[in-house]
Amino acid sequence: MKSSTSDTYNVIPEGLVAPQLDSQQRALLRSRAHALNPVILLGQAGLTEAVLLETHRTLLSHPLIKIKLASDDRQVRDEWSQTICQRLGAAWVQQVGKILVIYRPLHETNPHQ
Repeated sequence: MKSSTSDTYNVIPEGLVAPQLDSQQRALLRSRAHALNPVILLGQAGLTEAVLLETHRTLLSHPLIKIKLASDDRQVRDEWSQTICQRLGAAWVQQVGKILVIYRPLHETNPHQ
């Protein structure tokens, strides 16, 4: 029998909407992210469904994360950033070089709070 907990954890829900951040909220999140290390690494395989799912799982318990985009092509990194935020309903906080910072608030339906 499947539980809703495993469904939430193993499937990226449809229709996630990114929170709208004003400049003060973004600045606060940037300062909080400063001490974080990247927890997701996009490597040679690029942005795959597996990477998106793992990022979704991470966001279930950590609302603010860093992602390392290991591509030398700036346009590719920008496309990955945009796709990640759109698919996962996460707000873009900052991107410096190959490091992306995103934010998605924890939800009440989160089984890992």
